[in-house]
Amino acid sequence: MPVIAQVVEGRRRDLGGFEVKRVLPWAGGRMVGPFIFLDQLGPVAFAPGHGIDVRPHPHIGLATVTYLFEGELVHRDSLGVVQTIRPGDVNWMTAGRGIVHSERTGADLRASGQRMLGLQSWVALPREYEEAPPAFDHTPAVKLPVRDADGVKLRVIAGRAFGLVSPVPVFSEMFYADAAISADAALEVPAGYAERAAYVVSGNVAVQGSEFGAGTLLIFSAEAKPQLMAKEDSRVALLGGAPLEGERHIWWNFVSSSTQRIEQAKRQWAHREFPPVPGETEFIPLPER
Repeated sequence: MPVIAQVVEGRRRDLGGFEVKRVLPWAGGRMVGPFIFLDQLGPVAFAPGHGIDVRPHPHIGLATVTYLFEGELVHRDSLGVVQTIRPGDVNWMTAGRGIVHSERTGADLRASGQRMLGLQSWVALPREYEEAPPAFDHTPAVKLPVRDADGVKLRVIAGRAFGLVSPVPVFSEMFYADAAISADAALEVPAGYAERAAYVVSGNVAVQGSEFGAGTLLIFSAEAKPQLMAKEDSRVALLGGAPLEGERHIWWNFVSSSTQRIEQAKRQWAHREFPPVPGETEFIPLPER
């Protein structure tokens, strides 16, 4: 059995003023454990007066997870939450039956300019939580468990891995970790999960003699015991977990086990029936496809 079941290269997408690398979903499949979406933001350097403006948009049936390596973003949502996220922090937003949020560069960094690098992922919710009340949880970096040994500094973003448990609330069996691996150091991917992957944020890592650079997602075979060997100082995100029960459908910002529920959410957004984000007035129409 091969150690690597699939190699996915990030595809560039323009989100209006800044570019991302879209990793999940990909043409050959959609999920790794409960992870149904993964974007890399940056690296990008914004000149003074410029920044990110992700306008208010809706979600159902998922949790968004924002994690930054560089820069800051200001999150606002329809619950009235206003929260700045900084490197190493975790913003976990549970959409459940419906939430609206925006993410923007704050006024100070917009004035001075900033570098931005981070990951935005979506975790699909188990059926019993798809219609849960929306919620938002911010966990600062100092509260996340860290292990620094043998040339590898690990931070567990969510779930359980490497004997560490993140305080971030999760709804299913999963793991999500940030690993800074020094050149020539090695890291074994956590065992005990049905689906596992590693995303190379920066640097270059080898698996069984094959090398993979930044922007590459490695999806591992279920029974494999993969080891990542850093050929240079590298940053890798590790993620996975147990597959959810049944298929998940994704359309625009909506995820659900039911296509009818997605159609309902489309009508709700078109008729402006989602709760607004206080202080925000911009509206994004439903996409044509």
